[in-house]
Amino acid sequence: MDDHLTSYGEAIQALFARTTGTIKPGLERTEALLAKLGSPHRKLSAIHVAGTNGKGSVVATCEALLRARGLVVGRYTSPHLVDFRERITVNGQPIFEEEVLEFLERWIPTAEEMGATFFEVTTALAFDWLAKREVDLAVIETGLGGRLDSTNVLTPRVATVTSIGLDHTDLLGDTLEAIAREKAGIFKAGVPAVIGEPAPAIRELLAKCAKEAAATPVVVLDDDYAISNVEVSARGTSFTLLGGKDGQHITTPLLGEHQARNTATAIATLAAIGNEYLPPPGEISKALAGVFLPGRFERRGKVIFDVAHNPDGARTVAETIRAVNPPSPRTALVAVLADKDWRGIIRELAPAVDRFVFTNAPSAPAERRWDPAEAHSFAKARGIEADLEPDMDAALALGQERSETLLVTGSFHTVGDAMSRLQVSPFAA
Repeated sequence: MDDHLTSYGEAIQALFARTTGTIKPGLERTEALLAKLGSPHRKLSAIHVAGTNGKGSVVATCEALLRARGLVVGRYTSPHLVDFRERITVNGQPIFEEEVLEFLERWIPTAEEMGATFFEVTTALAFDWLAKREVDLAVIETGLGGRLDSTNVLTPRVATVTSIGLDHTDLLGDTLEAIAREKAGIFKAGVPAVIGEPAPAIRELLAKCAKEAAATPVVVLDDDYAISNVEVSARGTSFTLLGGKDGQHITTPLLGEHQARNTATAIATLAAIGNEYLPPPGEISKALAGVFLPGRFERRGKVIFDVAHNPDGARTVAETIRAVNPPSPRTALVAVLADKDWRGIIRELAPAVDRFVFTNAPSAPAERRWDPAEAHSFAKARGIEADLEPDMDAALALGQERSETLLVTGSFHTVGDAMSRLQVSPFAA
């Protein structure tokens, strides 16, 4: 780097600015950078999770269950909401700013020479730090897709695909089948594969891909487990899970009917590497009380934060709002990235809220920023109550003033920017 970095903030700015901003599929740069670091990824005992929706919940649930067993658990997720350090934690504690600074000062010049991207450098940082911390298990979330995602340099203990939806179609393919094949790229020979996908045809395709990769065993959630009696309340989601001959009643603080499936997928993931990684059946709900997943139907007073950057995610938010039934009137403050299906998101949310406020997320990249005026016109043409307020601070004030419940949703940028402005920490208390 040209000058010595004097602060963590400058280091992060340099990471964003000095590594290539575009996405470059492929593992070769990540492998090369990790090789210079001594191949720390080969020292990690890891759980690898991919999926369009649900992977964050599965990662957080796996972490809580493992920590309840007294294990030291690393986590690598993306993107972050407020602070870059959210991406890399051990037992819920983020990497220190000084450690990020030291790594970037040492390795950014090498990364620049290689043409490494932001995510490739971040992945190398995460694997290096987690290996140095000698975590018992690292729970790793793919960034984009699976097959060519930087995290796929791992040979994990288990590889899990949660669900498949239409997202990042420009990079992963424009059909569910094509996207499923990309996500299935994390399956490895001799490594257990767990499939949480609810749709039978896509589920079968994922299982076929797992078998072609010689994964073993291949655990299909709907074949090996049964979920019933799902109930959603303001306190959490409870359900009955039947696996083999045994049934158990489970409660997770994560809200929404879909969280029963996500929780079951996490349980199946840990069971695939050994029941010793799970708390005893009667203690699972107690262990799950420690789940923390910021920005996913997170309630803070009258505000609900929920990242929903595709129509499937928006449908899930709408279903959860109907189940929890927070006070009316309800306003949805929405900002998404321009390349997302924002029309589909609006259609899914409209029945669950009384009005919209369309705004901009200040941290969204300028080249991907949407036009909220276009969304406003789209809503008004369909008789949907909506306001246009491009300034987020004004939009938050308007939304809170006019509603008993304010849903802040859309991209990670939107939720993170709102959390920052409302002084909501993305870290567990």
